[in-house]
Amino acid sequence: MNVERYLMDKIRKEKVHLTLIDPAKQEPLKAGEIAEKIEDSGSDGIMIGGSTNITNKIMDETILKIKERSSLPVMIFPSGISSISRHADAIFFMSMLNSSSREFLIDHQVMASRAIKIMNIEPISMAYLVVEPGMTVGKVGKAILIKRDDMDSAVSYALAAQYFGFHFVYLEAGSGAPEPVPESMVKAVKNEIGIPLIVGGGIRDPEKAMKLAEAGADVIVTGTLVERSDNYDEIIRKIVNSIKNVKY
Repeated sequence: MNVERYLMDKIRKEKVHLTLIDPAKQEPLKAGEIAEKIEDSGSDGIMIGGSTNITNKIMDETILKIKERSSLPVMIFPSGISSISRHADAIFFMSMLNSSSREFLIDHQVMASRAIKIMNIEPISMAYLVVEPGMTVGKVGKAILIKRDDMDSAVSYALAAQYFGFHFVYLEAGSGAPEPVPESMVKAVKNEIGIPLIVGGGIRDPEKAMKLAEAGADVIVTGTLVERSDNYDEIIRKIVNSIKNVKY
């Protein structure tokens, strides 16, 4: 499967939902169970990764269990070279453009590039922009956080990403954020760029997901709710239904 083509084909027709699974937050068997349930709930794909405590062994074991239980494409959401697994279908080859450290701008990417080629993992080019409050990923990534009311900076970063040739832009409020990226920022960015916009962090209910999709998000990512809610499959089903009903 060409995962980028799969995503682009879906985006042309409807809003897309991806579920983020942190392999450090549960055993691989549990991750496989989550994957099966969220596929039944209508999610379009699985992102796997986290900001801390990630090893290649954990990634390998988790992805293999996910693939035993689900047919959804599995995309690595990397925090560094320790996130790479030959068992994934693709990897978001991303740069945190508003990091203050070249480590997250280019160093990790350089270190990982040959391994990605040798393992024949499909790279998907993505610019990663961290918005207040940023949470753990903002701290780990040494982000110069985009303020929630700073539309000009968000648009300028996103346009720069497009002009650099990135295929996707990701606006991230941070895993577990109390609120998602503002709808006004999503709308401002989407009005100016011509590449797909992904939005994640702090999205826990169908209403917020729908409003972000209406504002212009092409892809909605949810993650924390699968860790904190016993009925995450029901919530994801409602979120998926809410965004799929949004018309272009």
